[in-house]
Amino acid sequence: MTNEIRPFRIDIPATELEDLRARVSATRWPSTAGVADWSRGVPIEYLKELAGYWAAEFDWRAQEAALNEIPQFKTVIDGQTIHCFHVRSPEPDALPIVLTHGWPSSPIEFMKIVGPLTDPRSHGGDPRDAFHVVLPSLPGYGFSNPIGDAGFNLFGVARAWAELMRRLGYERYVAQGTDVGSGVAGMLPMVDPGHVAGVHLSGTGAAPPFGPPLEPDRFSGADRARAQKFNRFREEGIGYLALQSTRPQTLAYSLNDSPVGQLAWIVEKFHEWTDPAIELPDAAVDRDQLLTNVSLFWFTGSGATSAHAVYEGMQAWKAFAATESGPSPKPDVPVGVAVFAADSTIRSLMDPDGDIGHWSEYDQGGHFAAMEVPELLVGDIRLFSRSLR
Repeated sequence: MTNEIRPFRIDIPATELEDLRARVSATRWPSTAGVADWSRGVPIEYLKELAGYWAAEFDWRAQEAALNEIPQFKTVIDGQTIHCFHVRSPEPDALPIVLTHGWPSSPIEFMKIVGPLTDPRSHGGDPRDAFHVVLPSLPGYGFSNPIGDAGFNLFGVARAWAELMRRLGYERYVAQGTDVGSGVAGMLPMVDPGHVAGVHLSGTGAAPPFGPPLEPDRFSGADRARAQKFNRFREEGIGYLALQSTRPQTLAYSLNDSPVGQLAWIVEKFHEWTDPAIELPDAAVDRDQLLTNVSLFWFTGSGATSAHAVYEGMQAWKAFAATESGPSPKPDVPVGVAVFAADSTIRSLMDPDGDIGHWSEYDQGGHFAAMEVPELLVGDIRLFSRSLR
């Protein structure tokens, strides 16, 4: 086995760009549902406009060039190709941090916070808050493809991240994660003891999605609203998860063949999971950043492979839940949690024993905080990490 870390640059062939535009132009649009809102999914007029912009105005080459200004690498760990962005801070005493995205996302989610984290001096911050930033792509996402023979599970990903950080020369680091990435971050102190200085989480939920509903009357104030939000999600919002965690291959044919299908599959979640005060997903996040993420899914076939990653991750979780007799092990390092406006996270459920020392709640943003409210997320990571330096 080689520990080689190879430089990497994105270079999507022109033929694939032409194919994308041709497929979007040839979309066989369904009939309208008789409603113009989002109650049955992505409205057709909204998606037609966004798809038209994607095909005719969105500049992939400009986005590709900007991404290639950030150092990128590939390495193979336990048979799995891992792609990552890696930016060293100009500050010599910077603290390393590995940030892990979730579904339906990629390291593109973190692009707005790379500069403020690595070079706070140039972004109006304190240079003592600087980080060396590592942004890996989860197996089955982006250029961490194909999924290796070992498949996808959070424990295996956490072990791969520990090895990645070792290969990059980092003996002590912070782990940050959102969505499924929060599970990876939470496991890192257990698979890499003595090397993880702390864990910062965002994009978490109130409870497992396939569990029983919550009783809102048990809670008050904002937590009651979060419990109600979780119950609505459980009743109306987990169709994507049920399908990906049971029949990913059936779904894969559509996601791998139709760019508009892939676009709708992702955009719906950006509508449902971003700041509830903002109506449209490309108003909650930058339109070009959103389409860069969707394009990455399309060009790498990650709609299909990430669906299989979700399937394997959920199978592993169900097996664990069926055999687990006591509470899950907790990280033995400092933990911080940031809860944004669209999140359903409830502290009394996530932290019943009061072990989490850093807990922040914000009335803005949502599941994709690094895209929606990057300044809030950066500030929270900085504040949490000061005691770890």
